[in-house]
Amino acid sequence: MPSGDVPPQSLSAGAAGIALLHIERAATGLDTWPTAHTWLAAATSGALTTGRQATLFLGAPAVAFAIGAASGPQRYTRALQALDDTVTAITRQRLQRAHTRIDRRQHPALDEFDLISGLTGLGAYLLRRHPHGSLVREVLAYLVRLTQPVNDLPGWWTYEAPSGHRDSGRPGGHANHGIAHGISGPLALLSLATRAHITVDGQSQAIHRICTWLDTWRQGHHAGPWWPETLTLDDLRRHRPAQSTPARPSWCYGTPGIARAQQLAGHASGDTARRSMAEHALAGCLADPHQVARLTDHSLCHGTAGVVQTAWRISADAATPELRPRVRAFADRLASAGPDDGAGFLRGSTGRALALLTAATDQPPASGWDTCLLLD
Repeated sequence: MPSGDVPPQSLSAGAAGIALLHIERAATGLDTWPTAHTWLAAATSGALTTGRQATLFLGAPAVAFAIGAASGPQRYTRALQALDDTVTAITRQRLQRAHTRIDRRQHPALDEFDLISGLTGLGAYLLRRHPHGSLVREVLAYLVRLTQPVNDLPGWWTYEAPSGHRDSGRPGGHANHGIAHGISGPLALLSLATRAHITVDGQSQAIHRICTWLDTWRQGHHAGPWWPETLTLDDLRRHRPAQSTPARPSWCYGTPGIARAQQLAGHASGDTARRSMAEHALAGCLADPHQVARLTDHSLCHGTAGVVQTAWRISADAATPELRPRVRAFADRLASAGPDDGAGFLRGSTGRALALLTAATDQPPASGWDTCLLLD
């Protein structure tokens, strides 16, 4: 049950995220709705953040996502209407600032466009809640503009460090490839929208631009293709990344998340070769003991739970069944792992339990909880 030390309106670490587990359990008949309601009540126990800090993972949009996952004909209709109005206002303000920045030919901050803190995350919410509304198309149109070059660099190039702070150590900035904070997040959203027949002018070209960039920087390895987590100006000048080997195979920055975004792009564009490449990349990293050894926790964000959920989604859409045994093996590894670091969604036992539930049922989440990870 909720306690005073749980941050209420955080999808990442708080009651809003923990509610997702109980919502999924209720939706699949494993629990009753009162438990989920208790956690949602905790998530709405205080004034919701609606200012510049409000994101898919914090504040009113985070609570709206959690309540939306629980919504039904008799559940939370009025609350969601009010929250939708708030999310709409937040998104329009963000879009206005973003377009002003683009008009000035400046590069973005990460939290302008990324999944965790930016417009890609708000777009993920809108695509799930209001797929045929005008606002989701406005977000897609912004992402199309984001992919257009600025001053001979990609439009998503940022002068911040991956941490989100000004990058004094690398004054030339960087390009981020991860699905959580980098360009694979917009690629996944653009591709999911295309697959749902929701498009704006230039959308297919934007998908192509991102894929071409990722193809340029795709690296070869005995286990299969991989991508550097970030690139600097020095990397561009050398035409090779400073990162010489694959890093941790995580959802947030690693091959699994990037591969899922490219598999979705392959589905959206009818590019079977790209789908096959993405599936091969995942299979290779999961079979490589050196990469697997880099997994040191059980979390959704950068641990084994994220690998399980991402690999399940990729395998469910894959052309061949070869990934299925690897998903089962990682689920077994996750189930037998030691204690979690807290109860949160992104980095604690909630995310772990949700991923294990997907693996155990071998069915897509009934509540659609992993849409906030842009996995579907």
